[in-house]
Amino acid sequence: MYNEVYAKGIQVDILVNDAGQGVYGKFTETDLQSELDIIQLNVASLVVLTKLFLKDMVARNNGKILQLASMVSKISSPLMAVYAGTKAFVYNFTQSIINELKDTEVTITALQPGATDTDFFNKAGAQHSKIVQEGDLADPADVARDGYEALMSGESKIVSGMKNKIMATMANVTSDEMLAEQMHKQNEPSDK
Repeated sequence: MYNEVYAKGIQVDILVNDAGQGVYGKFTETDLQSELDIIQLNVASLVVLTKLFLKDMVARNNGKILQLASMVSKISSPLMAVYAGTKAFVYNFTQSIINELKDTEVTITALQPGATDTDFFNKAGAQHSKIVQEGDLADPADVARDGYEALMSGESKIVSGMKNKIMATMANVTSDEMLAEQMHKQNEPSDK
């Protein structure tokens, strides 16, 4: 993709890395190849695109990148363990690169939405989870607006939605085990 963009003489001033897939279920029971494909998409592809386009941006000393991290980048997500692990990578990777860019005019922003009303849960096989059946899913337009505004302001990260901001604050004072248990309850199949 980078070579095609370059060959067409297109200069990318803003890159949005928003691809992401998940697999729902207990890690010991899910398909390994599907999870390796998720790691390839959510981690390897993001690293490649970030590296190639970022080098051009740094050479011009201008550009912006938005990385879709997720709330589960900072909070465990049982029944979606590989997805959560990839998003933790995205968040940590992004924050590390932000520090390396501090003397440039190039900015990177990590967007951390919670469960959002997209086709993600259907593709992951999680459409019957409590978080989908009983949850208040975020509007994708609101998430996109939050990400865009934070990106254009040069913020290093943005937690999208008030409910998620409260959850992120609570995560700072709650044990990892308790958070994992809460997420497990949200992710388990609904009785509905």
